[in-house]
Amino acid sequence: MKRQLLSFLHRAYRLIRPVLFLFKSETIHDILTFGGSLLGKCSISRGIIRSLIRVNNPILAQELHGITFNNPIGLSAGFDYRALLPEILPSLGFGFGTVGTITNQPYEGNPKPRLGRLVKSRSLLVNKGFKNDGIDELIARRKNSKFDIPIGLSLGKTNSRTSCLSQNEAIADVQEAFQKAITARLPFSYYELNISCPNLYGSVSFYPPQELRKLCEAVGTENPDKPLFVKMPITESDADTRAMLAVLSEFPYIKGVIFGNLWKDRTSPVFNKEEIAKATKGNFSGAPTWQRSNQLISLAFKEYGKRFTIIGCGGVFSAQDAYTKIRLGASLVQMITGLIFEGPQLPAQINLDLIDLLKKDGFKNISEAVGVDNK
Repeated sequence: MKRQLLSFLHRAYRLIRPVLFLFKSETIHDILTFGGSLLGKCSISRGIIRSLIRVNNPILAQELHGITFNNPIGLSAGFDYRALLPEILPSLGFGFGTVGTITNQPYEGNPKPRLGRLVKSRSLLVNKGFKNDGIDELIARRKNSKFDIPIGLSLGKTNSRTSCLSQNEAIADVQEAFQKAITARLPFSYYELNISCPNLYGSVSFYPPQELRKLCEAVGTENPDKPLFVKMPITESDADTRAMLAVLSEFPYIKGVIFGNLWKDRTSPVFNKEEIAKATKGNFSGAPTWQRSNQLISLAFKEYGKRFTIIGCGGVFSAQDAYTKIRLGASLVQMITGLIFEGPQLPAQINLDLIDLLKKDGFKNISEAVGVDNK
């Protein structure tokens, strides 16, 4: 019955999607997050949605770093940058989710347009530049919240034309954001450190090993009280990625890595030529990130699989997409673009189909499938 309902919801969404896509991307985003926030505040709406579409099965459950994930599908940082959706996410079928990226100081966002759709390329054009209300406002609103699933807090460098433009300023800024979050004892299950947003002002970079080490040392002095995952770029070479992973491995409080963030190369054959020719300023999520994300998941698992939990992010539109990342080495999988293109029932659909895929391959728990294609 649930499979039929989810299939119906998928078909229904595909029918209304062309109408939604007539409106500007950011307008629809704001409507959806506001609507999700309202639904999340009402226990009746949460319960109805949960009973209709959420999928629960112990084959999908894992405990990682003391956190119980009832399923591996999470909402990536970059969608809920005002922390409006944690209450509704479990009802939609998510096993976890990340809010943010939040910065020490608020930022109104890069000049519009900040979001766009490349429908034929199955991609979103993103140029928000860490648009958010700032850590102080988040603390005021969320200090006493309680969440039904693990919710993480993504933190990054304040984006500004006039400040945080030097390496030392940027490090101090990130460190202060962590200090505020930790001191406030916010109810998040984990932190993410976003070092890889390509849409920021200035030339600050945490990719060079010496700069990454300085940042990690600074954050470490705040004694993070939750597991921390680092959001990694997918634009760097294998050699540069290895160098970054080597630095991250020096810091015990860093428990995992996320591969990865947005795609820059507009010459990729994944793009529809007409769409990419019209694309404005920004970088790309979705299908263009798929191949490189998978390559780096594989690299990280082969060389650091015993050291880091790996989270796969990029180009997930189906259970088979999620399963591919899991078999390459990802214990958890994050998504945004698939949700926009396939509908809000997608996390539940993925989990339902993942159960079938795992059972077909003889696995009793999802943890047994992690990295099997690289062992």
